[in-house]
Amino acid sequence: MQKRALSLLFFLTLLPALRAEDWPQWRGPNRDGVWQVDGVLERLPQGQLEAEWSVDIGPGYNGPTVADGRVYVMDRMKEDESERILCLDSKSGKELWTHEYSAPYGKLGYKAGPRASVTIREGKAYAVGSVGHFHCLDSISGEVIWERDLRSEYKIDMPIWGITASPMIYEELVIQQVGGEGDANMVAFDKGTGKEIWRAINEKPGYSSPVIIQQQGQDVLVCWTGESLSGLNPKTGKLLWRHAMRSVNMPIGIATPSIDGDQIFVSSFYDGSLMVRKSKDALETDLVWRARGESERRTGSKVVKRADGRVEFDERNYGIHAMIGTPIVQNGYIYAVDSYGEFRCLEAETGKRVWENVSAVPRNRWATIHMVRQADRVWMFNEAGELMIAKLSPNGLEIQSRAKLIEPTRVQLPRRDGVCWSHPAYAEKSIFVRNDNRIIRVSLAK
Repeated sequence: MQKRALSLLFFLTLLPALRAEDWPQWRGPNRDGVWQVDGVLERLPQGQLEAEWSVDIGPGYNGPTVADGRVYVMDRMKEDESERILCLDSKSGKELWTHEYSAPYGKLGYKAGPRASVTIREGKAYAVGSVGHFHCLDSISGEVIWERDLRSEYKIDMPIWGITASPMIYEELVIQQVGGEGDANMVAFDKGTGKEIWRAINEKPGYSSPVIIQQQGQDVLVCWTGESLSGLNPKTGKLLWRHAMRSVNMPIGIATPSIDGDQIFVSSFYDGSLMVRKSKDALETDLVWRARGESERRTGSKVVKRADGRVEFDERNYGIHAMIGTPIVQNGYIYAVDSYGEFRCLEAETGKRVWENVSAVPRNRWATIHMVRQADRVWMFNEAGELMIAKLSPNGLEIQSRAKLIEPTRVQLPRRDGVCWSHPAYAEKSIFVRNDNRIIRVSLAK
C-alpha cells in the first residue's frame, strides 16, 4: 500500500512537467509565444529537417495545437465546401477522429481554410471556423458537446477574411471575438453549455486573439478590434479602458497584443503601431506613442544593404507596419517584421528604429515570421518554410542556425511560389507544422 501511495505521489509531481510539454492553444500555454522546455537542440542541422511522421490534410491557415498526446488541426475540403476538425496521435500521426461540417465560404477572401487554432482545456476542444461555426467537442472522442452558428445568431457582417481569433478559456467562460451586430464584438459563453454570458463592444471586428493581463491586482481582457485596443473585465465584459485605432483603409490587425511588463503593443499593416502603458495608480492605460507611416510601403528614398545584412535607412520611415506575425517586446525593445519583410528593432519607449535586417525572410508584401521565445533565444519560422534559431538584441539579429522545415504551398497564397503562414506548435520537444498538403512532426530534442 505504501509503495502504491509513493508511486501515485511521484506521478502527481510529474503532472506539471507533463502539461508544460503541451501547446494547448494559440501561441502556447499562456498565449505569450514562450516555450518552457529544456533538452532541445542548440543548433539546427544543415539542410532539410527529417519528419518523424507526415499526414496528408487539406489546406488551411489554422496552426496546430498539442495536448495530452494528441494534435488538433483544422482544414477545408474545397470540393465539399466543408471544414474539418482533426485529432491525431502526437507520437505516430495516426488519425484518432475527425468532425466535418458544411461551411460554404461565399464571398470570403483567401479561401484556403480555417484560421483559428483549436483550444484544448479539461478534456474539451473548442474550435471556430472561418464563417462562424463554433464547436465544443470531447477532445478524446470528438463527440459534439455543443455548437453554435455565430454568423446567423449574431448577424455578423462577415469581415473579408472571416473569423480568425482563437477561442480563449477564462475560468468557466470561453471568450471569442465574434464581430456580431450591435454590442456583440466580444462574446463570452459558458464553456460547458455554450450559453451566452456577456457581450461587449459595439465596433467593427478585427482578427486578433484576446489575451489576459494583470492590472491593479485583477485580470483584464485585452482585445484588439477593428477600431480600438480595449481592456475589459473578463467576468462581466465591462469596459475598463480604450484607445481608438481606426483604420485608414480596412481593419487588418491580425497579431496578438504583445505584452512586456506594463507595456502593451499592437501593430497593423495599414495603420502602423500603438504603444500604451498600464497606469500604476488606476485601472487605466496611458498612450505612450502612436506611429503610422505615409503608407504601408517604405518611404525612404535610398536604401543601402550592407554585407552583414543590415541596411541604412531614411529616418522618415522608422516605425513598424506589421502584418501576420506577433511582435516581441522585451527589455525595452520591439522586434517585428515590417510590411514587406524588413525585420526591425525599435525602442519600445519611443518607437524609433534601432536597426533593420533583411536576411530573415524573403522581401515580399505581407512577409511573415512566427517567433517563439525559449530561454535566451528565439525560434523563428518564416513563410518560406525555414526554421531558425536566433538571438535578438539592440545590437542586431544573430541567426545562429537555419534549416528547411517544410515546403511552401500555393493554396494559402497563389503567388511567389507559395507561403507557409500557419503558426507551428512546439510541444514534446518537437515542432508540429503544416502547409496546404500535410502536417508533420519534427523532433528538436538533443
